[in-house]
Amino acid sequence: MYHGVTQEAPNHRGGKAPPDSSPPSAPDAGGARKERVLHTRVPAVLERELKRFADNLRVPVSNLVRAILEDALTVADAAGTSVEERLKSAAKTLEQERERLKKRVHVDPIAGVFAFQDVTLAQPAMCAKCERELPRGARAHLGMSEGPKRGPNVIVCDACVPRA
Repeated sequence: MYHGVTQEAPNHRGGKAPPDSSPPSAPDAGGARKERVLHTRVPAVLERELKRFADNLRVPVSNLVRAILEDALTVADAAGTSVEERLKSAAKTLEQERERLKKRVHVDPIAGVFAFQDVTLAQPAMCAKCERELPRGARAHLGMSEGPKRGPNVIVCDACVPRA
C-alpha cells in the first residue's frame, strides 16, 4: 500500500505552517540535503504504469519517480543549452552572410566617376565613400561622371579620393 506522508513544521505561533511556506531544501546540521515530499495528481493509468515499472525494476515507486524527474530535468537543461547554442550560431552565421551579401550588393559610390575636382564646400556635406561629415569651408573633391547611367554628383573627402 502506498501512503502520502508529509511533515509540517510548527510556525512561530505554535500552529502548523502552510505546506508551501517551508523553506527550500537546505543542508541540515550534518551537511546532507533534506528530502522533501512532493504531492502530485496523476491519472490512474499513469499510476498503474509507474507501479508496474517500479515492480519490474524492484525499486520503490518514489525512487523511480525521483529518477525520472531528475533525468527529465537533465535532458531539458541540456536541450535548452543546445538550442541556445544553435540559435547563437545561426544568428552569427546570418550576420556574417548578411555582411557578405551587403558587400556584394553595395555599389561603390565612385564607380562611375571619371575625374575629381578640388572644391571648397559652401554647405556641409557627407563623404559619399566613408560617410564622414564634411563641414562648410572644408576642402573636398567633386566626382564627375557622364553617360547614360550618370548618377548624382558625389563629394568625397581627401582620404577617400583614389590615388594613382
